Amino acid sequence: MSSIKLLVLKTSDGEEFELEEAVAVRSEAIKNMVEDDCASNAIPLPNVDSKTMTKVIEYWKKHSEEGVKEDELKDFDKNYVKVLNYTELYDLILAANYLNDKELLDILCQETADRIKGKTPEQIRKAFNIKNDFTPEEEEQIRKENAWAFD
Repeated sequence: MSSIKLLVLKTSDGEEFELEEAVAVRSEAIKNMVEDDCASNAIPLPNVDSKTMTKVIEYWKKHSEEGVKEDELKDFDKNYVKVLNYTELYDLILAANYLNDKELLDILCQETADRIKGKTPEQIRKAFNIKNDFTPEEEEQIRKENAWAFD
């Protein structure tokens, strides 16, 4: 019987998470560290805080369970992203990108696209707390140059 190998992941705020290697290697970045034999100590994740890492691990664990049906995973994914506020969504996108987890990144980006679809630039700026640094003239010029996108 083979023993379960555990990895320690250390977040930017100093919290350590002990996780089965089989779960953690959903991240290509962590997988590469393990393959390069750089995972003997705690693996530093300087771009991911503990709150965000907790959400990432929740996703990884569900997607690593054996015998989970595809429909169940789709339902999980749908519910996983729907409860996120914009800040959490943004932080998770950055974490998934840093950790190189394409599957997680894809569902997060799809959720972002779904949320901004049909919204005005002003509504999008408000949702993502983006300051409008265009003058009215610059904004009008951009609208003219990209009229196809505003139809």
